[in-house]
Amino acid sequence: MTAFDLARARAETPGVRTVTHLNNAGAALMPAPVLAAVIGHLERESTIGGYEAHAAAEAAIEETYTKAAGLIGGRPEEIAFIENATRAWDMAFYGLAFAAGDRILTGAHEYVSNYLAYLQVARRTGAVIEVVPNDESGQISVDALARMIDRRVKLIGLTHVPTNGGVVNPAAAVGRIARSAGIPYLLDACQSVGQMPIDVEAIGCDMLSTTGRKYLRGPRGTGLLFVRSDFLERIEPPMVDTHAAAWPTRSTYVLRPDARRFENWETSYALRLGLGAAIDYAAAWGLDAIYVRVQALADDFRRRLAEIRGGVVRDHGRERCGIVTFTVDGKSAEEVKAALAARGINVSTTTVNGTRVDMEQRGLTAMTRASLHYYNSEDEVMRVAAAVETLAA
Repeated sequence: MTAFDLARARAETPGVRTVTHLNNAGAALMPAPVLAAVIGHLERESTIGGYEAHAAAEAAIEETYTKAAGLIGGRPEEIAFIENATRAWDMAFYGLAFAAGDRILTGAHEYVSNYLAYLQVARRTGAVIEVVPNDESGQISVDALARMIDRRVKLIGLTHVPTNGGVVNPAAAVGRIARSAGIPYLLDACQSVGQMPIDVEAIGCDMLSTTGRKYLRGPRGTGLLFVRSDFLERIEPPMVDTHAAAWPTRSTYVLRPDARRFENWETSYALRLGLGAAIDYAAAWGLDAIYVRVQALADDFRRRLAEIRGGVVRDHGRERCGIVTFTVDGKSAEEVKAALAARGINVSTTTVNGTRVDMEQRGLTAMTRASLHYYNSEDEVMRVAAAVETLAA
């Protein structure tokens, strides 16, 4: 295997010169080509006008659909660009129809925004939410899911990589069950796209949402939605505008034939081009190579944390990723975060409000979350672990 060119990755990441950034599951440091793409288009808008800059960059903007499709194994007509991952997920979920007694199956790790949407639709329609238990490793139990399937199940919604716990849920195994039963399958891939290879065909999901700002290293305010072509006619956008539909007569409208029916007319093309640059950048490194390195760094960090007296690694699951969650005896998660920030180290916290079902099941209220990426160095891992050890002493 070719050695990972860490020197190049760090040279192309300006932020590493000012901070040790282990908050990639929040928002990763953008590489120089992404920053250049965003600023370049903004400068063009400022000199020739917004509409005119759009027209000048139209071919490059159109190419972002092909890039995004290649990233996840879909087709360009199955891609919609949305302003963030939550709204992308919402456009899919709220486009589905539910009635009283319909069942929504989800996992214990489901993110708060998704679960709130389930609750709202359940209140409106009488649908019911049921949580599939985890297996003994801490990931969603595929066997339990299979036993819960019946004709009343109208959606399987799953968070692929949760905001906490380090687990990678078995998305493809869930997909096989969904496909076999003919049940719509919505995958939240917010933390997995950019961190690991994603193939919607292999996974078998009908819909997938993700963001640009996290492991993909794109700008904030970017997200995308995948909707499988043969599923498009089973889902109605919860809102439409002049971009999403045509208005052929005063009393009719006709939706676009592709996934762009879920988009808005007004958007930031500078950010879109930045997202396209981020996709190119990730593809150049290779998603397999990225994931191998991310896992190695995270495993090293977990090993070092486990050796600290008073430090407890809280990750679970058979497959683990670049998100590392931990607690320090006698210190709150916010205290650990603040103390590390004072040393120039960025981490985050994850609380019961973010993944209530999982956290309550484990008796946890908050954890510190460090999320590593390929441009982090082994020296940074060692120094952050040493800083945590100092706090635990």
